[in-house]
Amino acid sequence: MNVYTTDRIRNVVLLGHGGAGKTTMTEAMAYLSGITNRMGTVADGNTVSDYDAEEKKRKFSISSSVVPVEWNKCKINILDTPGYFDFVGEVEEAVGVADAAIIVVSGKDGIQVGTEKAWELCEERNLPRMFFVTEMDNDDVSYRGIVEQLQELYGKKIAPLHMPIRENGKFVGYVSIIKQSGRKFVNKQEKVECPVPDYLKEYLETYRESLLESVAETSEEFMDRYFAGEEFSDLEIAAALATNIRDCSIVPVSMGAPINLQGVANLLDDIVEIFPNPAQRACNGINQKTSEIFEANYDFQKAKTAYVWKTIADPFIGKYNFIKVCSGVIKSDDTLYDVQKENDERLGKLYVMVGNKAQEVPELFAGDIGALAKLGDVSTGDSLSSKAAPVAFAKTQISTPYTVKRYKAVKKGEEDKIASSLAKLAAEDQSFRYENDAANRQTLLYGIGDQQLEIIKSKLKERYKVDIELSEPKVAFRETIRKKSDVEGKHKKQSGGHGQYGHVKMRFEPSGDMTQPYEFAIEVVGGAVPKNYYPAVEKGLSECVQKGPLAAYPVVGVKATLYDGSYHPVDSSEQAFKTATHLAFKDGFMKAGPVLLEPIVNLKVKVRDKFTGDVMGDLNKRRGRVLGMNPDHKGNTIVEADIPQMELYGYGTILRSMTGGQGEFSYEFARYEQAPADVQEKQIKDRAEQVAANDED
Repeated sequence: MNVYTTDRIRNVVLLGHGGAGKTTMTEAMAYLSGITNRMGTVADGNTVSDYDAEEKKRKFSISSSVVPVEWNKCKINILDTPGYFDFVGEVEEAVGVADAAIIVVSGKDGIQVGTEKAWELCEERNLPRMFFVTEMDNDDVSYRGIVEQLQELYGKKIAPLHMPIRENGKFVGYVSIIKQSGRKFVNKQEKVECPVPDYLKEYLETYRESLLESVAETSEEFMDRYFAGEEFSDLEIAAALATNIRDCSIVPVSMGAPINLQGVANLLDDIVEIFPNPAQRACNGINQKTSEIFEANYDFQKAKTAYVWKTIADPFIGKYNFIKVCSGVIKSDDTLYDVQKENDERLGKLYVMVGNKAQEVPELFAGDIGALAKLGDVSTGDSLSSKAAPVAFAKTQISTPYTVKRYKAVKKGEEDKIASSLAKLAAEDQSFRYENDAANRQTLLYGIGDQQLEIIKSKLKERYKVDIELSEPKVAFRETIRKKSDVEGKHKKQSGGHGQYGHVKMRFEPSGDMTQPYEFAIEVVGGAVPKNYYPAVEKGLSECVQKGPLAAYPVVGVKATLYDGSYHPVDSSEQAFKTATHLAFKDGFMKAGPVLLEPIVNLKVKVRDKFTGDVMGDLNKRRGRVLGMNPDHKGNTIVEADIPQMELYGYGTILRSMTGGQGEFSYEFARYEQAPADVQEKQIKDRAEQVAANDED
């Protein structure tokens, strides 16, 4: 592939609901531009962008991919992203390096949750965008209806560029609102001029008038000419449109049928003509030596810098770090400094990735997207620059995973292999994490949703030949006491020679501090227990609180006071006093009103106003206490509640079901509270059965 300067580069992300047609559109652009010689389909599993085995098997995109196409002497880096919400991390990475977005809308299904989420993502990042309505070859599609829906949602900034021409119900061409002329499709790229059908003239006038109003607002000169009744040239309209798109004051709408290649050439033309090049977007980093702002701004004349925005570590194609060049011109064999890892990295060859196929290039200009191979320590989120001026760029914000499942190796002895395989998958996907929960003797996977975790399990099996089983995680209960007790523990054993003797008298009571397992106090008088055995008593305590007598959960909030005891000058030992403390603790704990505490989390749920009642009703069923409801003034309500952590298992799936996919939630640990009697009873019984079955791990 040719090398392109910054002004000839366009970085465009495709967003939208799952199944809207993003991958089909990518395939059509790849075919039309000549980088492929056949149109693959999602159903056949032979598209350029859906190359992963899981994507082929499941017939939808799981990870974002880059497909660069050449069009009108420009390079368009198309970033095809997943539409399903479980893979939002992939979308966020791609949006982070895009300079514009195309929100793909299914003509058949219309505006969906994914459409609105794509808009919100663009709004957050102030990303120039346009809508493209697919499936226009379907007779039932109402383009005008979708445009009106969009205008209802997002106001006057929605500006259609084209209208469809239908003959006998068939999609045969379009009317250009800028040029006020009709075109009929002849083949995959050619069109012939045709008159504007009478039934479209009224809408053409209305849409063009609103477009000209927006154009007039770009300058005082244009405003004067508009009120004077002067006509704008097509070039003037296109230039003003590009300005308005860049500042997000206009969002154009186009349409076509990518599966038949209809409207795709127009879309490619529009990307080149009205979307910004990288140099028209800001990009700043921080010089780590001087703490000054480095205005990279995709200027190819400045020092070399780049940001690593994605990694693939596939055992079949190897490891590639995807970069966006933030300034300068990066060449093969350059040596750059990894600011986060504080390492020099010799780059070797430079590539552009076409799906999963690497094409070597000699250099990459500022604003371009490429890939580096075999860089050992470099990972997603790292910044590359010169060592003399180490510039760090802000890491892309990725959604926090809140869906959690416990995982176990199906085959004993594969735990280390699973851990190393998970590390490779985590390098690729920033929206999932794995951890070892030592306190509850379990290993956990966190993801955005259940589907993502199931796919991770499948990838482990297919790619790395290791199998895991997923299950509900154990909740981190705690044990404490509510009353006081006064007990003694005596350990006495004689078996020839030295015996064992340890004797303690202790009081147990609540300490009031639930952040600490125990508090140890000593009130011994007269040397009943020699001072040299005090550490042994405390060590015995520290062992006891790790697994409480009630249900073998960790203990918190206990004050233990050693006030008396006795010893034997020959038979007493540290071990004997530790054992005596164990006996005293078990007895004293069970006599002091033992209870189970459950973790309570502070939950925030963001939903459309119309779903608030359903969400609150469901939270009440889950023993949640609603603390407040706050509108975000964008049609959403944020419901805040305290809820037991054990009631949140599977909540993501339930919330999506209740809200049609529009609900979002987050939570953080708040405190421990005494569990209800029925919950305590069930936990104690379940734990006893586990111990009996020797399945504590």
